[in-house]
Formats: sequence, structure tokens, C-alpha cells
Amino acid sequence: MEAAPFFAEVAEGPEGGAAWWLRTDDGVRIRMGYWPCKDARGTVLLFPGRTECVEKYGRTAADFARRGYAMLAVDWRGQGLADRFLADRDTGHVGRFADYQRDVRAVMAAAATLDVPRPWHILGHSMGGLIGLRAAAEGADVASAAFSAPMWGVVMKAWMRPFARIVTAASGPAGFGHLYAPGASVRNYVTTAPFEGNQLTRDADMFAYMRGQLLAYPELMLGGPSFHWVHEGLAEIRRFRTGPLPDLPVYIGIGGGERIVDIPAVRAMAARWPGAEFDEFPGAEHELLMELPEVRDRFLDRAVALFDRAAGGKAAAPRSGASSAAGRPEVPAATGLSARAAAC
Repeated sequence: MEAAPFFAEVAEGPEGGAAWWLRTDDGVRIRMGYWPCKDARGTVLLFPGRTECVEKYGRTAADFARRGYAMLAVDWRGQGLADRFLADRDTGHVGRFADYQRDVRAVMAAAATLDVPRPWHILGHSMGGLIGLRAAAEGADVASAAFSAPMWGVVMKAWMRPFARIVTAASGPAGFGHLYAPGASVRNYVTTAPFEGNQLTRDADMFAYMRGQLLAYPELMLGGPSFHWVHEGLAEIRRFRTGPLPDLPVYIGIGGGERIVDIPAVRAMAARWPGAEFDEFPGAEHELLMELPEVRDRFLDRAVALFDRAAGGKAAAPRSGASSAAGRPEVPAATGLSARAAAC
């Protein structure tokens, strides 16, 4: 595992944060960040949403550290500093939605190599909630899962749904799957939308925090999704609409002011997930982890309560690896993960 760039000054996470390049089993280079926590009771595997990067969750890592948990996050393929696939690198694009599971497997292998504290718990936000749902359904080694505004449905007028399905499905064979989907563009939402009326958060400081990261490091930015990405995302949503759900303790939160993912779809998923805890935050927008302090604290407290219960209230087993003086975990010399660094 080779060290990767890590912009700690804009992440504002706990001390000792670091990042590594990981190589997936299909040769894609992604980036993983990790923030340790002394005497951690476990590790949160933060699965970000579309357009997001490791640094965005530095403050969240600090929130978890104060609650006794270490945290890692990932730049999914096609975003952040991970490999991108199109000549227009600002287009959100993926070959197959299932390919994100290759990224999950690389992250899980790296977490084992770094010997991060167990048990592990998924926290999936937006697109990361859909990725995390499949990972849990396919037997990921986690004790529980929490979801923030998971992309289990997207806001769309009823008349547009069949149109979107037909057109995006045709985009690949017709040769325009790489183009921006209708309404999408090269423009990054966080850096171009005004705070007033934005669809992400009611907290001006957190909005400035997200924007400042991208203005300081424009290489982290991503624009709108491609036709093909939309096709793949909608197909993945349909895949889980009626199928069996993971036998796993779960907590699901969504804002009452949500305008990006479909609240009824998330409610419906929670209703058919045995034992699921569902929580709606009146007035809150899409980014519960970037919302007003009272929203963040309630969501995090309830997520941590779930994690603790899933672990049986026991502290994590002692780690076999030591930590360096700089606070970064020592990495075993021989691993099954490639340490090669290559350009896109």
C-alpha cells in the first residue's frame, strides 16, 4: 500500500489521519483515508455519496472519535482522486454499478491489512447507501449498518420515470452514454450553488467547509452524472426494491426537507427491513452529517448506539499491530493489495 495525497488541513479530522492508494481487482486505482481513535470500540466504514471525497468527512471522523470510533472513507472509482474513466474527467461515470463492490472489497482488504479496530460498521450516505446496501446483502464483514439519506429512490416526476428508464438504457447502444444526463453539466453543485436555497444543508458553516475543500483542491471536484451512470443507478435501485434484505441491525435517517432522494422509497425500504430503526429529521436537507449541530448529533448518537448494541456493548479486541509515533498505523510489508501508482 502506497501513501496517497491527503489534504489534512481542509479535512479537519483527528490527528493521525492518512491516505493510501488501493488497487481493485479490475486494476482501478482508488484512494482510502483513515483516522485512528485511541481505545476505539470499532471502526466506521464511511461510504460517501456521488461527487464526494475522503476529506469531506474529516469533521465526521472527529465526531466519531469523540464517541469512541475510528473511521475510514473512500474515493470511489470515478471521483475524488480515484481513477476517472472519460476524457471529460468532470463527468460522473461508471461502467457498471456493481463495480463499486470491487472498491468495497479493496477497502475491506485494506482495513484488514491495517488491522483497524473491530467490529466494523457501514455508514452509507446517499449513493454510498446504495453501495452499502449491496455490500451488506452480499455478506460484508460488518456488525451493523447506518444510512444517511440513502439513494434507494430518487426524486423524479412520475411522468419522467419511464422516459428516464428508456432513454438511459438506450444511451449505451446509441453511443451517448458518456454524455451528461439531462439537467447535468460540468458544474460542481457545491462550488456554484448559493447557500440560500441549497439542497444539501441549512448550516452555513458546513456549506462553507465543503465548498472550501473543493476550491482549495479543484482536482477533487466532480460535475453531473452521465446518461450511463443514471441508467446503472436506476437499475441498482430496482434490484433492491423487492428483494431480500440483509439480516443486519440497521438505522436509517433522512431529512424531512429532502429534495434529492425519494423519501417514500426510503420509508418503504425501512418498513420492510425487519427491526430497522427509521428516523426522519423535520426540515433537514440531504446532508445529515453536514446539517445543523442538533441534527448531526442526533444522527451520530443514534448510529453509535446501534453500533454499540450490535457489538454487544463490548470494547473492540486489542489490535495486533502497533501505531507509529506519528499516529499512523504500521502496514505489514507483504499484502495482497497492489502498491503500484499509475495515472488514469
